[in-house]
Amino acid sequence: MSGLMLLDTPSLYFRAFYGVPESVTAPDGTPVNAVRGLLDMIASLVRDRSPERLVCCMDADWRPRFRVEALPSYKAHRVAADGGDQTPDALEAQLPVIDQVLDAFGLARTGVPGYEADDVIGTLAVRGAARGPVDVVTGDRDLFQLVDERGPVQVLYTARGIRNLQVMGEKEVAAKYGIPGRGYADYATLRGDPSDGLPGVPGVGDKTAAALVTRFGSVEGILAALDAGTDEGFPAGARRRLEAARGYLAVAGTVVRVVTDIDAAELRDLDDRLPAEPRDPDALVELADRWGLDGPVNRLLNALAARSGAS
Repeated sequence: MSGLMLLDTPSLYFRAFYGVPESVTAPDGTPVNAVRGLLDMIASLVRDRSPERLVCCMDADWRPRFRVEALPSYKAHRVAADGGDQTPDALEAQLPVIDQVLDAFGLARTGVPGYEADDVIGTLAVRGAARGPVDVVTGDRDLFQLVDERGPVQVLYTARGIRNLQVMGEKEVAAKYGIPGRGYADYATLRGDPSDGLPGVPGVGDKTAAALVTRFGSVEGILAALDAGTDEGFPAGARRRLEAARGYLAVAGTVVRVVTDIDAAELRDLDDRLPAEPRDPDALVELADRWGLDGPVNRLLNALAARSGAS
């Protein structure tokens, strides 16, 4: 049982969209594969993990200005011709339905203008850890930076599927990457991540990045060692590469590090209690009928009822 479960909802509905055939449609022929897949994922998580509280975290801004100003390449390759993101049309059409169904269930759903879902998750995870365990459900390795055995805060990583979650805490992150358990952001900064337009330090790969984070603790520690003029602790050739990348290293933290201190009404006034029954049963029935969602809606209703009966 977890106290608080935070869903990286965009990560999950993208996974559902590509994992469930697009031939799964509503009575009018509209694809609903992402909606159905997401609801079944949430039902499985509630049934198997039995959280007390749950928040569906959303992207209010998938490419925040503060990150683009720091590093213009951030997600630049995902920008569509109209300036938006490259979400497939068949998925874009399902996003309002996802919002409506989650709201009818009474599941907490929130985003904050100017921030990504990752930042909402980071803020709620730090805040929630003061009250008990926090599970972050995502397919995004960037959120490994939040793991903290003191909460504990752990990531339920979906790379192998929602029924075969990889539990990633500090020990697991350390074992997989050879770094201190809470050092993933610094490791990712050095190594880079092409999927986010994060260049990394040229010539610094996984092993060198891990060695540097282990030796110096953080990017700030590396920069301090460069300023001190010492060669001690730097793998062969790394010092020269890092010196050349000082400009990048100075701004990359703004891009890579998840915000953990958003002060916004959307988060202060959030009711994250897991509902025992739907907030708006009539709307839920109407949505299920219109979009052909009887199966997944009933499975999530059953999971919520069973969770309530067990508590």
